Amino acid sequence: MGRAKHFFMVTDPRTVLLSSETLDEAKVIVDDYRAGNAKPGLTEDELWRAKYIYDSAFHPDTGEKMFVIGRMSAQVPMNMSITGSMLTFYRTTPAVVFWQWVNQSFNAVVNYTNRSGDAPISVNQLGAAYVSATTGAVVTALGFKSLAKRLPPIVSRFVPFAAVAAANCINIPFMRQRELKYGIPVTDENGNRLGESPTAAKQAIVQVVVSRIGMAVPAMAIPPVIMNALEKKAFMKRFPILNAPIQVGLVGLCLVFATPLCCALFPQKSSMSVSGLEADLQERIHQTSPNTTTVYFNKGL
Repeated sequence: MGRAKHFFMVTDPRTVLLSSETLDEAKVIVDDYRAGNAKPGLTEDELWRAKYIYDSAFHPDTGEKMFVIGRMSAQVPMNMSITGSMLTFYRTTPAVVFWQWVNQSFNAVVNYTNRSGDAPISVNQLGAAYVSATTGAVVTALGFKSLAKRLPPIVSRFVPFAAVAAANCINIPFMRQRELKYGIPVTDENGNRLGESPTAAKQAIVQVVVSRIGMAVPAMAIPPVIMNALEKKAFMKRFPILNAPIQVGLVGLCLVFATPLCCALFPQKSSMSVSGLEADLQERIHQTSPNTTTVYFNKGL
C-alpha cells in the first residue's frame, strides 16, 4: 500500500508539465537534504513534494534528468492515446502495423529511460534492440489478427492486448540486454556497491515484464467489452465519430489506476540472497563484506 501511494504521486501526469527550473530546484533540495545540508526553513511537506518531483523526473541510479516521454509520469497521457488508437483502429492490416510500431517505439523509449544501472548502451545495441522488439511486436500482432478471423468478432478486439503482452516479453529484455550480459549494480543495505550481477538483472527484468503486462490488462481488456456493447446502441451508430474519444477516455481511466498499482507490485529496490548470485560475485562479497547475506538493486520500471 505504501508503494502504491508512492507511485500514485510519481506517476501523476501533472508533473510532466513542470518546468526545468522546478525540477532542478527539487533535485537541489533532495541532494542537499541527503548530504545533511537541509535548506533553512524547509518544511516536511516541502521536502516530500520535492522528493516526489525528483523521483518523477530523475533516474535513481544515474541521477540524470530523464527524457520527458520516457518518464513514468508520462505513461497515462501517452499510453491512453496510443492504446486507445490501437483498440479503435484494429480492423485493417496497415492500421495494426502502424499503431504497433508507434507503441513499440514509445515502449523502447520508456524501457531505455527506466533501465536499471548506470552503464551506457551503445547506439548499435540500441538500434538492434529497437528493430528486434518492434519487428517482434508487429509480427505477433499480424499473427494474432490472422488467427482471430476464424473466431467471434469480440476476440479480434483483444488482438492488440495479445500483441502488447507478447511484445513486452521481447522489447524489455532486448532494450536491457546489456544488463543481462554484464549485470546490474548490487549493494548492501547501506547502499555500498558490491559488484554487478546478471542474475539480479534477470530477476529485475522478469518483474518489470509482469508489471507492464499487468498494466496493460485493464486498459486493453475492459474497454473492448464496453465498446462492443456500446457500438450496438443507436446513438453510436448515428455518431460513429464518438468511437475513438470514448475508447481513449476509457483507456485513460483504467491507466490512471493500473499504472501506479502495477508499478507497486514489486519493490523498486528489490533484493535477493547472496547465495543466489554468481559464484565469483558470492566469493567477492564474502571477502569484502562477510556479514552481508542480502543484496539490493534497482529493478527499473
